[in-house]
Order: sequence, then structure tokens, then C-alpha cells
Amino acid sequence: MHRNVLILGASYGSLLATKLLMAGHRVTLVCTGPTAKMINREGTRVRFPIKGWKSLLEISSNELPGRLSACTPDEVDAADYDLVVLGMQEAQYGASGVRELMSRIARAKKPCLAIMNMPPLPFLQRIPGLATGALKECYTEPSVWDGFEPGLMSLASPDPQAFRPADEPKNVLQVGLPTNFKAAPFASEAHTALLRELEADIEGVRYHAGGDPIEIPVKLKVHESLFVPLAKWPMLIAGNYRCIRPDGMIPIREAVHGDVEASRRVYEWVAGLCRSLGADAADLVPFDKYAAAAGGLGKPSSAARALFGGAEQIERVDSLVRSIALQRGQQCAELDEIVALVDARLGINRARRNPAGRIEELAAA
Repeated sequence: MHRNVLILGASYGSLLATKLLMAGHRVTLVCTGPTAKMINREGTRVRFPIKGWKSLLEISSNELPGRLSACTPDEVDAADYDLVVLGMQEAQYGASGVRELMSRIARAKKPCLAIMNMPPLPFLQRIPGLATGALKECYTEPSVWDGFEPGLMSLASPDPQAFRPADEPKNVLQVGLPTNFKAAPFASEAHTALLRELEADIEGVRYHAGGDPIEIPVKLKVHESLFVPLAKWPMLIAGNYRCIRPDGMIPIREAVHGDVEASRRVYEWVAGLCRSLGADAADLVPFDKYAAAAGGLGKPSSAARALFGGAEQIERVDSLVRSIALQRGQQCAELDEIVALVDARLGINRARRNPAGRIEELAAA
């Protein structure tokens, strides 16, 4: 059965879109007007590393059996879709047009799969014992999530690493680390069955590039546990946010391997917090496996790049994890330092807002 899937976010979202299009599904990407026009005219191009290949394999959406379209938020009728994928960063959902679309999605009561580092508040409401009202201060626009039913919200960890290559148009994406999207189940078995259907379709498809059929990496993996996507939290705190230094940023590889034992300590502390919420050890990724993968991450994290590019808002998983820990009577000095560094840099960025309302670009050290 061909499904209609709406994906908010045409950059990272085009990665999952490509996999769905390969399986014959219909995908609509929500983005800005100029980007929508480009995608409707030219399609998308996603470049994958293939095991045993020296070069990347570029897959054009125009060559795939599924149907791709793009539109702006105001053009979306949420009732037309079987599944909504939230593929933008948390701060973007409060933007004009997107906020109104989110309200329409909530009213349509469609199952939503968030592919975000920052879990939506309705998803956190599914975790027993969390006082989610006290966590709203960690979100840019917490009211965006009002009206969403917790049972209709699931989360997939955005483990695959991808980026827009420099000097390329906005319909091009390059995959750097081809891992999988690990999704938690919905409250309803019927909605989880939809995810499993898409999982099987993506798993079974192969790409034909003139020779033998090629298995393309990056799969959707649906798990039984609600806590599997939280496996990303130790990685973010031990690696991504530790790229941020008082006067500059460093690559994830250096953040993790510059002091491996300190990284291990922070990682295990966050993993312990996840277990205290209900995660099983099997839901999480061992530190040594993460450290091995981090060895290949030679760029600073997107959070660090955004901060030192002048961003006034970024996803505050650091603040969220700290707030959850304090609810449970736990504290970590290294995490406190991270939160303070991010707060300070955001303060600098906001103070540098010029009269036209723009942020002057900060030089990254």
C-alpha cells in the first residue's frame, strides 16, 4: 500500500523522504517558498556512502518510483496524510506559518514521528513520573505542543549524520554517518503497525545503478521500547555539546577523544539517568561503540556551529537533561558547565542583534 507522508523540514527530511520514495510512497516536504519551487522543479539529490565504494552514490528523487512534492506550511491540509514526520529543529516549530500548521496537525489527530534530538513535550508526557510542566522552560516555544495527544507522538533518534555540502543548492544532502533511525512505538498498535509497514518497505527495496541491485544504508528501525530514542542523550552530552568551548568550538572527535575517561564519565552518568527513567541497558548504546563512531566525526556538532554562527536559539537538550536530572535529585558538574557555556554564548548572540533584527555572523575559532 502506498502511503502519504508529510515531512516538515526539507533538509534532513529529504534523507527519510528518499528512502520512502524508493519504496514507492508519496512524500510532501514542507519548506520555504523558494526551496519548494526548486524541489518541485528539480527534485532532491541525496548522496550516500556505499560500503566498498570509493565515491558517493547520488540518488535523485526524479529517478525513484514514489512521488515527491514540496510546499509551504500554509498550503498543507493535514487531513491528507497517513503520517506526519517532524524533521526540523525544535526552535523552528514556533516560526510564523509553521506554528499554525502544527495546530492544524494536532487538530487532525494524525500520528506524528519526530526525528529530533529534542523530544517533543507530548512524547515526554508518555514517560511515567516526569513533571513535564517544569520542563517547558527548556523549549523555545512550548505552546507549539499544546493540543497534541501524547499517544499520537513518537520519537526516532536522528542518528544518521547528514549535511548540506558547501556551495551546493538546498535540494542537495550528503550523508556522513549512515546509521539508522531508531523509533519508539506509538501508544496505538495500529499506528505502530504503520511504522513497521514502512520499516519493512524500506528494508526490502534495492537501488539499481546499472549493475547488481544495491542495498542503500539508513533504515527505519521500530523498537518495542519507548526509551530507545533516548540513547542519543548520552551521545549529545558527552560529544555534541562538549564541542562548545568558551571561545570557540572543536570537532566531536576531539571532544570525545581529547579526554576519553572524562567523556566516558559524562556518558555513563547520562545513561544512568535514562535507566532511572525506565530505559533498559539494551535500549542504550555502550560507550565504547559510541566512541568508535565518534572517531570518524571530524566536524563540530550542528549545535556548536549554530552557536558560533550567531544563532539566538538552538535545541537545548543539555538544559532538558539537566532539568530532568534535578527532578530526580541528580546533578553532574560537567553538565552544569555545558549549560552555562551555552547560556553565555546565546546571551552574546542576542546582545549582538543589530537594529534590523539580524545577527552579525560570529567568527568560529
